[in-house]
Amino acid sequence: MVAVLSPEYQQIMTVLTAAEGALSCKELAAGLGVEPVAAKVEGVRSKANRLVRQGWLVKEPSGRFALSTGVRGGGS
Repeated sequence: MVAVLSPEYQQIMTVLTAAEGALSCKELAAGLGVEPVAAKVEGVRSKANRLVRQGWLVKEPSGRFALSTGVRGGGS
């Protein structure tokens, strides 16, 4: 249940739920409406990596992020 996450993390989950596949940090930042500057993209990367450690996301070898198995369709 995504509702247990803080709003910032819920937004990341919402963008990835709407995506047709894994996203790069730059694509994820764009989906969040964040400026595509290095410092902002790195902030998104940090949050996404935290979600990987918590089991919400998976990080592909290419560095792209996707929802973990069983999370897609979980919605809110």
